[in-house]
Amino acid sequence: MYYSVSGFLNQRLLTGRGTLLSPTIPVGSIVISLCGLTVLAAESAVPSRAHQPPRVAEDCPRWKEPRIHVPLSRLRCEGRPVKTRVSRVACPQAGGAAGWRRDGAARPAHLARAAGGSGGSRLWGAAAGLRGRRLRGGQLPAGRAGPGRAEGAAPPGAGRRPRMAAAAAASPSRELTQNPLQKTWEPYDNGLPAGHSAQRGVCMTNCPTLIVMVGLPARGKTYISKKLTRYLNWIGVPTKEFNVGQYRRDLVKKYKSFEFFLPDNEEGLKIRKQCALAALNDVRQYLSEENGHVAVFDATNTTRERRETIYKFGEENGYKTFFVESVCVDPEVIAANIVQVKLGSPDYVDCSNDEATEDFMKRIECYKNSYETLDETLDKDLSYIKIMDVGRSYLVNRVMDHIQSRIVYYLMNIHVTPRSIYLCRHGESELNLKGRIGGDPGLSVRGKEFAKSLAQFINEQNIKDLKVWTSQMKRTIQTAEALGVPYEQWKVLNEIDAGVCEEMTYEEIQENYPLEFALRDQDKYRYRYPKGESYEDLVQRLEPVIMELERQENVLVICHQAVMRCLLAYFLDKPAEQLPYLKCPLHTVLKLTPVAYGCKVESIFLNVEAVNTHRDKPENVGVDRSREEALRTVPNHL
Repeated sequence: MYYSVSGFLNQRLLTGRGTLLSPTIPVGSIVISLCGLTVLAAESAVPSRAHQPPRVAEDCPRWKEPRIHVPLSRLRCEGRPVKTRVSRVACPQAGGAAGWRRDGAARPAHLARAAGGSGGSRLWGAAAGLRGRRLRGGQLPAGRAGPGRAEGAAPPGAGRRPRMAAAAAASPSRELTQNPLQKTWEPYDNGLPAGHSAQRGVCMTNCPTLIVMVGLPARGKTYISKKLTRYLNWIGVPTKEFNVGQYRRDLVKKYKSFEFFLPDNEEGLKIRKQCALAALNDVRQYLSEENGHVAVFDATNTTRERRETIYKFGEENGYKTFFVESVCVDPEVIAANIVQVKLGSPDYVDCSNDEATEDFMKRIECYKNSYETLDETLDKDLSYIKIMDVGRSYLVNRVMDHIQSRIVYYLMNIHVTPRSIYLCRHGESELNLKGRIGGDPGLSVRGKEFAKSLAQFINEQNIKDLKVWTSQMKRTIQTAEALGVPYEQWKVLNEIDAGVCEEMTYEEIQENYPLEFALRDQDKYRYRYPKGESYEDLVQRLEPVIMELERQENVLVICHQAVMRCLLAYFLDKPAEQLPYLKCPLHTVLKLTPVAYGCKVESIFLNVEAVNTHRDKPENVGVDRSREEALRTVPNHL
């Protein structure tokens, strides 16, 4: 006879912790669920029910669970014997056919305390294999009665739960409903929202983040804002910068002089406050209505009063606020920033360099008298990072979540030292000639010629302390060997994994996997090859490379087409939709020189012919397109 004994936390049901039944199951076996582990206490063996004619009660899918065989005499919990007894019940899904359950059995005191009471039937709903939710007062949802119970019947021991029933009756029922726009779970009360998370005093882990820049003019705030925005967008965090200075330029078409920023200029104060409020309104719209995740509020924000206003704005809208202060006392750094950035500002288009420098220095003085830096004591409850002299030292306080950790990690790696980054692909490979993707081939004859030309080019550049990085694939290593200099191999620089399509031509992919070929054309950035990678996966893999490139000075990276596209998209601030279609031809070096608010790019072709491996997005990306339409943009090959 088959016995089923319900016990402690039966609904956990051996998730990865049990083993399947052997071909035999003992006669008189008792199934006991204890601490999430379902066991069979055995006495003697007969063929299992899998080898017997099916019985109605045992065909109930809720009872088909993996179990472990344990002799009944050895059934103990923490050294204490477990007493059990069974009683006959009916399974409603089996039309009332007989089954067995545990009823009112004693349990070790420590298990009873862990369950919040005493007695074996206290956890009837959770322990009897029941999958449904229990409603208030111990009732089951309609159509979800447990074993041995008619529809709507109260569980055994329900009369022994007065305190739980009273608590359930005292608290109002609240059900969870999902907001399809914000994708967050919000409690509803009587069909109406229970209020915003900020109003309820609940701080959601994944709520939007408001980054607030702090510092005097010419301290690199906009430089940090733009780089941080570019980085977060590149790793897939929707981010937007809101520069209050640009709002001011849009409102006041013609800038006159530093007198606009004097603290006693009431008109100037009114306009600047108006611009700040307009920017905050746009921040609210972006984070609350446009599904943005991070907003960067770029302004001086030099007074504690202004920062308190912005912090309250974040609290009222359910945002986490993180302050980034740039402090600089090095006069050389300040002067260099004025020359590189401010002299090219729209405010000084009609001024000479000397006039612009003099006016800007006076503008800085307008802020100095009222400047209140972030203080370790006065601002101890705020989340912030202080960057001193463009990265010479840092002060970090109360980092609250993953996004803030990533921000701190990134900001502690960037620098402003002049340098150049050289990106190029390996020389032409044997599989490039045949139009095959992936694989690990060696260089073709022209590929080896390119390697020699690359060595000559690098020598002519006379680059100080150049570092050379390659992937761990043969074609990049052979290209680097020709340079005659030390180089590092990075596994993360390996080409995108094409999975089942490795070493296939586009024609073969269309022939064998036409659906996959069309799906990739529809969303090339997010499409993942079967058993392979997507460009989105590749971006995540390459994040350590970006961090090291930000830390280093002059670097030559010899990589692959997809890898070079991802790196180039970061430095050029290209969106995900454009990234997979950036042109990175063979035998061409791209020289990237970071400038104030972006990156200057030079393309140098080394006069060695190579095949074209770039495929544009076809016009027809439908799954029912013809073969000719699918292959229309495939480049020529052997």
